[in-house]
Amino acid sequence: MLDREGFRPNVGIILLNQKNQVFWGKRIRTHSWQFPQGGIDRGESPEQAMYRELHEEVGLQPEHVRIVARTRDWLRYEVPDRFIRRDARGHYRGQKQIWYLLQLIAHDWNLNLRATSRPEFDAWRWNDYWVPLDVVVE
Repeated sequence: MLDREGFRPNVGIILLNQKNQVFWGKRIRTHSWQFPQGGIDRGESPEQAMYRELHEEVGLQPEHVRIVARTRDWLRYEVPDRFIRRDARGHYRGQKQIWYLLQLIAHDWNLNLRATSRPEFDAWRWNDYWVPLDVVVE
């Protein structure tokens, strides 16, 4: 689902533990690490999508977290043409995201990367916030 400008609506999740370290998940069968994130389905609010993605990707339920903050407006980024599939060029420009900052209020043993039949991560770790900042794609 793209908006009129060619951006796919998406939510991103930064999950903090009690030491204010951030959750970092390793994409299944790759060496890529990232925050949980995913598209917003038609008819779904950003908050509903965030909770769905939180469960699908890391197995947490709403009662396991507290929303600390979220971006007020959409953050947009354009994907360079070389990364866009040929059949999508001309109408897909990138993603627009609402980011959520969540505090884990349960034990991290509640994390479950196999909560669904289609896992997206095969490993996870807690990092100080600067680790992802050093490796993020600009």
